[in-house]
Amino acid sequence: MPDLYSRMAPRVRELTAEVVARCAAEVPFYRELPRETLDGEVTRSVAAVFGLLLRSLRDPGILGPGELTRIIEWSARRAEERLPLPAAMTAYLIGAEVWWRALCATATPDELADAGSGLLGCLRAAVPAVALAHDQAAEDVRGEERRVRRALVSALFAGQPYQALAEAARIEVAPAYDVVVYAFEGGPRARLVQSALDAHAGTLVLADPDEGVALLPDRGTPELGCLAGRLIGDVGPVLLAAARATDPAGIPGALEEARRVMEIVQRLGRPPGLYRFDDVLLEYQLARPGAGLDRLAAKLDPLAAHPHLVDTLRAFVNRGHNRRQTSLDLHIHRNTLDYRLQRVSLLTGLDLGVPAQARLLEAALTARDLL
Repeated sequence: MPDLYSRMAPRVRELTAEVVARCAAEVPFYRELPRETLDGEVTRSVAAVFGLLLRSLRDPGILGPGELTRIIEWSARRAEERLPLPAAMTAYLIGAEVWWRALCATATPDELADAGSGLLGCLRAAVPAVALAHDQAAEDVRGEERRVRRALVSALFAGQPYQALAEAARIEVAPAYDVVVYAFEGGPRARLVQSALDAHAGTLVLADPDEGVALLPDRGTPELGCLAGRLIGDVGPVLLAAARATDPAGIPGALEEARRVMEIVQRLGRPPGLYRFDDVLLEYQLARPGAGLDRLAAKLDPLAAHPHLVDTLRAFVNRGHNRRQTSLDLHIHRNTLDYRLQRVSLLTGLDLGVPAQARLLEAALTARDLL
């Protein structure tokens, strides 16, 4: 169709401008681009594609491997510039629509069918190649972003220089963080955890899900309580241990503190939820090794042959000495509970009815669980 080629060629510049204008008006990604980018790289890319469509009017076999390679290269560059694939596909469809309307206005009826078939043939060859190239390039970009973020997290946790990595990752390091160590039954669920953390923060959270550690911009304990609820709902029962870093330099110390808290709550079998150092101060002190810890735990040696009495004492302590709730938890009658608690007092020589001796029994139970 050399005659149609001659009539369409003068219109390429006009059609290119129309496509660029429509992309800027209809596609959010293009709408946010600076004018010089639209007039430069975007205009050149659209004009190049129209050049291929124009040449296909003269030579139907123009879209061969060489031309496809050029399209693939353009698509990969756009992906590296973080052009979303839906935006890229929309731009191609806008271009096809503009080109088809121009063909309808310019071609004779005899030419139009062949020109339409040529346009569809070009789209059939180009669109899968564009999608594949874009996806591969975007995955490379995401992989590099993940690597840089991991390096940034590692630097912050180790107290090493992080500024260059933060710049490369396009992340602004917050002035203060909550360092959160978390653990799930059955091990971490990396992808689900990262998604839940991002949704909680409303932005990308610095985290190492495989290690069960996250850095959340400090918003206070109530916000972390909401995070615990979100993770339990989205992923399952979770233990969280948190410590505050008042500046990036304090992150390594906060990480060490959060890990100590996590170790204690796991050893004590605490229920899912959020814990800070103040929640386990007594237990932390009791966990210090030495003769005192051994002697304290030995207070419960008389119960060694009666594990059900130890379990009863633990349930009673966990319920704050609430006999009714303890009976419900253990599925036993109130009289049975009273009998068991009397047996604990008789065997240990420590009366749960005497506040000082009750505190000693609680401490002995903690020491026993920590050994």
